[in-house]
Amino acid sequence: MSSAEFNDLTLAEAARLIAIRKLSPVEYTESLLARTETLEPQLNAFITRTPDIAMAAARTAEAEIMYGNLRGPLHGIPFALKDIYDTAGILTSGHSRTCIDRVPDQDATTVARLKGAGGVLMGKLATHEFAHGGPSFDLPWPPARNPWNTAHFTGGSSSGSGAAVAARLVPASLGSDTGGSIRGPAGLCGITGLKPTYGLVSRAGVLPNSYSYDHCGPMARTSQDCAVLLNVIAGHDRADPASSSWPSEDFVKGIDAGIKGVRIGVVRHFWEKDLSVNAELSAALEQALEVLRQLGARTEDVTMRPLQTYSDVKIVMAETELLSLHLPQLIARAGSFGQDFRARSLAACLFTAEDYVRASRERRAMIEEMQPLYRGFDLLVTANGSPAPRLDAHDPLAFWQRPNFTSPFNCTGAPALALLCGFSKNGLPLSLQIAGRPHEDALVLRAGHAYEMATGLFRRQPEIRPGAAPAALNPEPWRPDTSQVEPAVRAFAENAARRAGLRLAPEHVEELVAVAPWAIAMATRLRRDHVRTAEVSSIFDPMR
Repeated sequence: MSSAEFNDLTLAEAARLIAIRKLSPVEYTESLLARTETLEPQLNAFITRTPDIAMAAARTAEAEIMYGNLRGPLHGIPFALKDIYDTAGILTSGHSRTCIDRVPDQDATTVARLKGAGGVLMGKLATHEFAHGGPSFDLPWPPARNPWNTAHFTGGSSSGSGAAVAARLVPASLGSDTGGSIRGPAGLCGITGLKPTYGLVSRAGVLPNSYSYDHCGPMARTSQDCAVLLNVIAGHDRADPASSSWPSEDFVKGIDAGIKGVRIGVVRHFWEKDLSVNAELSAALEQALEVLRQLGARTEDVTMRPLQTYSDVKIVMAETELLSLHLPQLIARAGSFGQDFRARSLAACLFTAEDYVRASRERRAMIEEMQPLYRGFDLLVTANGSPAPRLDAHDPLAFWQRPNFTSPFNCTGAPALALLCGFSKNGLPLSLQIAGRPHEDALVLRAGHAYEMATGLFRRQPEIRPGAAPAALNPEPWRPDTSQVEPAVRAFAENAARRAGLRLAPEHVEELVAVAPWAIAMATRLRRDHVRTAEVSSIFDPMR
């Protein structure tokens, strides 16, 4: 096989060839390492590359397979990890200056499972700082760039994962998703990414963002590839208090069964009313729905809550948890964090304990409200992302000002899949989401696979010329404008920071004050009329 043929293999295709000994894990790994060496300067996808470790693992895999000891479809398959997954003896930085020399002494549960399946670790990938904030140009490593146009954003926070898989540097990666951090990069980079059912995949050994919302999951070229990965990483783990005890299943089995007769609810108001999208994405979504109907699915428009309500609940809860994680370091050295991380995390000091409980009660109500939809429909389809913006057009305030398409399914904890549904006139990917009932990840992947096989869009590759310079960027530090912030809001923000123990530099105070009106508005929009017996969304397993 030629290098080009090596690089274009999906995970599932490579696994089949390895199993029948028509693809050498050593040659496959060598080819991907060479491609990475050539293209990485344009992409900044990796923080740490591990070529020696990869080649040693590939040689071991090849020898085992030659002796008839095939461990499974991941045996001899190269993969890379978002740099929040602990790797024994290898830097796990969270893409943060505050963890620039952090080397764990053991692997995350998911990493151990991938290695146990014979996977070949190629290295650690860029993220946004602690899987939050970004893209940032004020961190020790530059932000990852989009292979379809290196001037453009990869999405976050699994940014390096999206770039590396799309550029065919690796066939598979693991990302994390707290409010869309798998599905965002998957969408903007034109690959497939699954946010599994909450608790299906262990978080043990993964740097946390938000205990209540974090999901770990696969990112790859196709839904079938994600299913292969999920078969290895899913399953109960006593090391993760939130790990589900749901029985394991084979996510690959039956993936070719199609979707004839499947009932699909189309959450159209998300992209037509709540958060308008450009005409290209709207047209691509309509074409995707037609493909699903031609495959035998039945579609009907359905209604969920407005997008903003999900963002309000998710941000109030998740930012509060994030601040609690990083508060000691923010107190000690706020300036060591990137500006974008501060612009998100500091504002959580404005939320009260009562705000958090109200948000948690609303999340519980959101979960309960899904039950009629789950009874009436097998799957839900909605938008995922418009064409990627330029990296140097990033505005930290956008996080507070605009909801996103992904947070609803973090609030519900249900599985949600991002997959390619077209391209803009400028050649940038467009993406849709397929969501399902909790613990029906297999059906979600089956629908994604049916769509991908019908369209073949996943075969299209970004054109990256070896040796070319990355696109020129002109990033400028965010200069928060606080001139319109009311004095009472400024005083409230400054007092809240002091109560939290923060002693912020003047420029950091301005960052907090600039986002304060938006954060306060989120908390204000939360319901205050819950009945006395309304429960919060925390779930405790008495069998643990």
